[in-house]
Amino acid sequence: MNPTAKRFLSTLRVLHHDNPLGLPHRGEPPMIPRRGLPPRRGIPHVKKVVAVASVNLAFSLAARERVRVGVLDLDIFGPSIPKLLGLESAGEPHLTSTGALIPLTNHGLLTMSIGFLFPNADAPVTWRGLMVQKAVQQLLFDVDWRGADPHGPGLDVLVIDMPPGTGDVPLSLGQLVNVHGAVIVSTPQDVALADVRKGIAAFQRLSIPIIGLVLNQSYFICPSCSTPHHLFGSSDASKGLGIKLLGELPLAPGVSSGGDAGLPYALLDSCSKTDGVAGQQWQEAMLGVTKEVWEVLHPEYVSS
Repeated sequence: MNPTAKRFLSTLRVLHHDNPLGLPHRGEPPMIPRRGLPPRRGIPHVKKVVAVASVNLAFSLAARERVRVGVLDLDIFGPSIPKLLGLESAGEPHLTSTGALIPLTNHGLLTMSIGFLFPNADAPVTWRGLMVQKAVQQLLFDVDWRGADPHGPGLDVLVIDMPPGTGDVPLSLGQLVNVHGAVIVSTPQDVALADVRKGIAAFQRLSIPIIGLVLNQSYFICPSCSTPHHLFGSSDASKGLGIKLLGELPLAPGVSSGGDAGLPYALLDSCSKTDGVAGQQWQEAMLGVTKEVWEVLHPEYVSS
């Protein structure tokens, strides 16, 4: 068994909520006090932080804007990034000389996930709140985003893949880190948008700027007639949320099959050939979302 997995498993046995990832001691990261809020700080070697549940947005940012982008998977209980990026069998992450985790890389994207520390992909995480909070802190502040080069430039943008809900993970992120924007991803159903309202309220309470909403699986395009069909409800239901609608992504079979194969859809130049009009409209909508996000993060680059 590899050393990182051994540390991880020994941590599970004794339930040390001080150091759930079993990393070498590097000094105390910022703690959430019992009363009041701690001062927020930046993530080392990262210029901008975006909270969103979309790996494809990270690739689209990297491709369109030619910037250094990384992905941090903060879904502690159901990490999906190793699968989506084809890194399920990549092995444990290495450590720097000071004990920080070195991100893994695939498709030119630096990434870190708690899933890389599990002995197998089906291993469950059965942690209580304190351990979850501490694991989030370690993933935020004990990863060296310069990669294997200790003199590297770091990241222009870190895309944080968020778990669903408004529990420990988004609360810890919002209280500890300078988050420059949040993109909310949802399907158009009323029941899903009800949860979106809670997410919006949570981000607003944490003073995290909301860039806007992306509607996923917004419509289906009939192959024979090229007519969009709104299977799960129209975008009209989202108008009362009080945030900008950044884009609507249609149903495209390649999104699912690409994710299962570890090849994000935003990387596929030929998606319009395999998914037809739906693939083309998906790419166009994602490029529009990327442009909106980039202009919020870097308004100084927007031409007048």
